[in-house]
Amino acid sequence: MEKRWVLNQSFDEAAAHRLAQELNVSPVLGRLLQKRGISNFEGARSFFRPHLNQLHDPFLMQDMEKAVNRIEQAISGKEKILVYGDYDVDGTTAVSVVYLFFKRYYSNLDFYIPDRYKEGYGISRQGIDWAAEQDFSLIIALDCGIKSVEEVTYARSKGIDFIICDHHMPSAEIPPAVAVLDPKRPTCPYPYKELSGCGIGLKLVQAFLKKNNLPPEHAYEFLDLVTVSIASDIVPITGENRVLAYFGLLKLGSDPSPGLKALIKTAGINKNILNISDIVFGIGPRINAAGRMDDARHAVHLLTAFKPDLAIEKSELINSKNDLRREFDSNITGEALAMIEGDEQLQSRKTTVLFHPAWHKGVIGIVASRLIEKHYRPTVVLTRSGDLVTGSARSVNGFDLYSAISACSDLLEQYGGHKYAAGLTMKEANLEAFMDRFEEVVSAQITEDSLSQAIRIDEEIGLQEITPKLMRITRQFAPFGPGNMQPLFMSRAVWCAARPQLVGNNHLKFFVQQKGSHIYDSIAFGLGNFCERIRPGTPFNICYSVEENTWNGKTSIQLNIKDIKLDYDGINTT
Repeated sequence: MEKRWVLNQSFDEAAAHRLAQELNVSPVLGRLLQKRGISNFEGARSFFRPHLNQLHDPFLMQDMEKAVNRIEQAISGKEKILVYGDYDVDGTTAVSVVYLFFKRYYSNLDFYIPDRYKEGYGISRQGIDWAAEQDFSLIIALDCGIKSVEEVTYARSKGIDFIICDHHMPSAEIPPAVAVLDPKRPTCPYPYKELSGCGIGLKLVQAFLKKNNLPPEHAYEFLDLVTVSIASDIVPITGENRVLAYFGLLKLGSDPSPGLKALIKTAGINKNILNISDIVFGIGPRINAAGRMDDARHAVHLLTAFKPDLAIEKSELINSKNDLRREFDSNITGEALAMIEGDEQLQSRKTTVLFHPAWHKGVIGIVASRLIEKHYRPTVVLTRSGDLVTGSARSVNGFDLYSAISACSDLLEQYGGHKYAAGLTMKEANLEAFMDRFEEVVSAQITEDSLSQAIRIDEEIGLQEITPKLMRITRQFAPFGPGNMQPLFMSRAVWCAARPQLVGNNHLKFFVQQKGSHIYDSIAFGLGNFCERIRPGTPFNICYSVEENTWNGKTSIQLNIKDIKLDYDGINTT
């Protein structure tokens, strides 16, 4: 798929110049920092030296005092407390954090994860009925509940109070819970709006510690779990999330919980310093596989395990579920691509909406993401679930998927999510009408630019500007992720110093240089199709990240090539 290159030129040149001088760094680094909203020495110091004192006071969150008071009331009254969470990584890590923490102070506590297939997403009546039968009088709901008005009302009729800890967009009506912790509430003054569901759970823990004059460090023991949620739920790694992820990655590498330690080993991650990608591609999918293919309680049992033997047993079980998930994922993706490629009308649309009654509900969200890699447009993948049709939706960069689905709400039984991902349920009789309405809404709102994949480039530089200092300082921009991606550079009119080589599965390895520059070792993953198109001495353009490569004990600079263009077409600026 041809990709647009978009060069970011939205910055204050004078401010970038002043910052570079103040920090004694190159103009390139001054511009990179300014484009990340850093304009002075203090801002740079906070960015490069994250500290846990940069975390916000949890009592700035609306209803936090009510939440802590209700928990204290339950503990003093010896009530039964149920920790309830979603079945994905964010939900299971959130449940694990809150359950492990309060279990230290109170034993009359249990957790509940709804069955993806029997109960679906969020708070279910079945779960409430079970809680009532077991005499629970307080439910702490994590990573779900912000739209569960009817369910929370139903729970109240059974004498059960709710504390909701959610990070999804609320509707106009807020559930009648004792406390609703969600920084996205319009009336919530909490200064950072992008916490994960597990992050909201951590703020509840921090608030309880503060109210009871307990050491704040007790909350930091869970930063590895919080970081797994941040990476897996793809929330922005900015502000408070970046601080949490920075220290959580340190803990993951040096002193992870027994469950995560076992999972890291099972995933084959053999290093002391982990990054966000290790979680996204290694740890997160395995935790998710428990709920996708079987029972998400396996994930909580793993994440709350104290005994190494139990942790290893659960990690191996979850790994086997992930192997099964991969098989289903591959087969269904193949079937879905065949449906698109065999239907000219579907190919001409600005949306992809596919339905197959036998597709596995646990992997359709992954399939939707894979389809976008081949056919770049808002995508919904649906399957049958009982008497209804249910599915997952994924968006493309710059398009508000949640808004488009909201415009189809009269055709839906239930929906929820955010700008780039959503879940939805409908009657099968409404399926065709939904396909047409969704296409109509998206066609009216989406821009042509949003229908072509873009690579967002931070800086155009000459290869001679690449120095060990540039590499060393840009590495300190980490942890990388949404909102704080690894810096991408672009250089024009470079050439191969020798013929490129095909390596591995369609990867390209070559040495690249530019007039007046050193020769740099380069790797281009998945770009083997350029092997016969770039010749030594013939100029072309590259976008890339600057990385450190260690081989046989020797460390050198390597360019990780993200894309190649043979001419200047398709290079835009913002």
